[in-house]
Amino acid sequence: MNTNIVAYYKDRAQEYEKIYAKQERQDDLQRATTIVQDIFAGKQVLEIACGTGYWTERIAQSASSIFATDINEAVIDVAKSKTYQNNNVSFGVADIYNFPDQNQYEGLFAGFIWSHILLQDLDNFLQRVNQLVVPGGTVVFMDNHFVASSNHPITNIDEQGNTFQTRKLEDGTEHLVLKNFPTAAFLNQKLDGRTRAFEVINLTYYWILIYTIPSE
Repeated sequence: MNTNIVAYYKDRAQEYEKIYAKQERQDDLQRATTIVQDIFAGKQVLEIACGTGYWTERIAQSASSIFATDINEAVIDVAKSKTYQNNNVSFGVADIYNFPDQNQYEGLFAGFIWSHILLQDLDNFLQRVNQLVVPGGTVVFMDNHFVASSNHPITNIDEQGNTFQTRKLEDGTEHLVLKNFPTAAFLNQKLDGRTRAFEVINLTYYWILIYTIPSE
């Protein structure tokens, strides 16, 4: 069984967006789209873990520009194949920990990456994210709530409390995928001291964390 999450998303690239076709999630997806479009309207946005560009495509409708990045070239190739009517999207294969820019962007969007960060690595991850946004800029994380009827079951839990799902792709390969599901209280704890203004929006299938980088 493959436990490499980068390899998993490389192999999943062509089937990734089928997850957004789930009928029960459509209301949430529409609400989330409106929220992120409103937040990033007119802003220069950095997107990390952009995947196949599902959210890139939507945010690009209101943002002034987006630099959409992912560590995985296979999903970037899918994202590049989409049509961006405002011609305001550029792409890069990049690891956030080796990212060259600092304090360059008015907003940062990170969809469905929080759940793939080990609990013991979250503090360093958030510190790095915050370094990429200008003081007074906005960071938005979006990720999944665990809903038993709509999610893969949890099949493993490690000593640090990280949870994992066993997933099978259409090619028959099985992957053990890190997928944590934080509570609102946990999100509040992680943001404590990092910002004076944050909000957690709880939808049925997704949560959205919005916060402001402190001004210097």
